[in-house]
Amino acid sequence: MNMQEARAAVAAAFAQIAPDIEPSELTEDARLRQDLDIDSLDLLRLIQVIADTTGVNTPEDDYRQLATVGGFIRYVASHG
Repeated sequence: MNMQEARAAVAAAFAQIAPDIEPSELTEDARLRQDLDIDSLDLLRLIQVIADTTGVNTPEDDYRQLATVGGFIRYVASHG
């Protein structure tokens, strides 16, 4: 999966799980917890939506790589 496809998949997952977040807030350096108020349950739901839509499964040991929107996008791109 290329970066553009990964970016679109992550943006779609955020739109589904956290529709109150504006797309303009999904900058690559935006931190999920601190900047976007994504809690643990929302993170798990985001990971599940990504798995369902892209086939990218994320083991718990890799969750720290998903701390920012950019990290999430890079993870999906490299594993998709």
